[in-house]
Amino acid sequence: MKFTSVVTSIAVLLVSAVSALWALPISLQPRDVFVPPVTYPHNKTVWIVGQHHNVTWDTSDAPVNITNKIGMIFLRKGGLTTNLSLASNFSILLGRIVVEVPHVETGRDYQVVLFGDSGNFSPFFTITNV
Repeated sequence: MKFTSVVTSIAVLLVSAVSALWALPISLQPRDVFVPPVTYPHNKTVWIVGQHHNVTWDTSDAPVNITNKIGMIFLRKGGLTTNLSLASNFSILLGRIVVEVPHVETGRDYQVVLFGDSGNFSPFFTITNV
């Protein structure tokens, strides 16, 4: 009986200690999700395979504390994001990054996706081989 009382007392002590730790205020710095609109390519853009282009986005209203400042750009075709990485590991605050147009099937149903805090799609544009 005495052993049970000791175990119960220890359990109550542990639960109290953990509860006290959870009650401590945690100092978190507020962060904002940054969703910069892609400005290029736009719906009249035609990219030719092998060329280099600047993918651009508007950083004019960037918050001070961005959740994720590291960007990546992927190619999207027909409403699905592909595994074709056009650029990665750059500051989302740059506002532009040079990419090389990959060898892909010709079509008008392409978009670039700018990842950082979120995924921002460009308008649909065309990629051609000529």
